[in-house]
Amino acid sequence: MSVVVVGSINQDIVARVARIPAPGETLLASSLVRTGGGKGANQAVAARRAGGAAVAFVGAVGTDAAGETLRSALASDEIDVSGVAQVDEVTGTALISVDASGENAIVVAAGANAARDVLTDVQRAVVASASVLLTQLEIPVALVRDAAAARREGAWHVLNAAPSAPFASARDALLAATDVLVVNEHEALEAAGIDDLDEAVTALARAVPGLVVTLGARGSLVVCGAERAEVPAHVVTPVDTTGAGDTFCGVLAAALTASGRRPDAVDLDLLVDAARAGAAASALAVTRPGAQDAVPTVDEVAALRKESQP
Repeated sequence: MSVVVVGSINQDIVARVARIPAPGETLLASSLVRTGGGKGANQAVAARRAGGAAVAFVGAVGTDAAGETLRSALASDEIDVSGVAQVDEVTGTALISVDASGENAIVVAAGANAARDVLTDVQRAVVASASVLLTQLEIPVALVRDAAAARREGAWHVLNAAPSAPFASARDALLAATDVLVVNEHEALEAAGIDDLDEAVTALARAVPGLVVTLGARGSLVVCGAERAEVPAHVVTPVDTTGAGDTFCGVLAAALTASGRRPDAVDLDLLVDAARAGAAASALAVTRPGAQDAVPTVDEVAALRKESQP
């Protein structure tokens, strides 16, 4: 039983600032750190380190030094990187400003992440080994659809429709190939093509068997058909919110893998328990700086869930 993440891998360049600069404004940073990032790679680390799952990552890096550094970092977390292709592009890069309250502003240069819109034969074999496939929209939508088609019968497809981007031309086909959709409030509106959140949730719940809408400090909303449940967030003091949603998604996918259930058996209780695990992991992650560096261990997540019911 394993999680296979198909997604982006970036070098994060993180500047700590007193506040997020306004347009045209220059601020001095108190520190600058280079670290591993990318929504896909972040989620892979979370599924492995905080979720305890066997994990493989499928993506692409460039021929530069950053690509090899990032690939090696994933391998050091015991993540299978046989599906990481090297392409003749620069490795993806994210420029991140983090303010004193932990909020961030991010600009991503896709680089190698956008180089291909179909899987290689090696990558297709890795995807076919998954019990849970986890994807995002920081890679071409065509590549997400190809990965969903490559999964074996009985494997889950969890789509984190982030970052928010219009994908209307592929929306119906992509949602039809999705078992669990994870979005925040803004992404829910974008994915549904509707301006009202309640109406968007209703529409998305009709399109996918399972829906999780993350609500920041208010927790998350879990929907299966006509059934709904609210999962509260743990109360913490944030240091850096970068990668919090990725940690949530990775641990949720790991929980689905650990359940041993097939996607045709998705129900509210299963998704609520997975969302609770994700909530605990993301709560711990925001109390630490960085994205992958902030991901807690599976023991830390278990301890928080045991001692603190949100």
